[in-house]
Amino acid sequence: VVLTHDVAQRDNLRVGRHDGIMAVVEALKGQPLFGHVTLTRSERSPIAALVTDVLERHDV
Repeated sequence: VVLTHDVAQRDNLRVGRHDGIMAVVEALKGQPLFGHVTLTRSERSPIAALVTDVLERHDV
């Protein structure tokens, strides 16, 4: 099973920046069948990267 998640993209803005995915990652850390990778570079279009950067700075 592969789960993907971008904390900068969410449908419900009322849930906050970390909508539970970080709790799942923390709970599964150390399990032999679990791995976690954080990607730090955007592979989206320049406009999508710009919007993400602006929204992250304003913590929307």
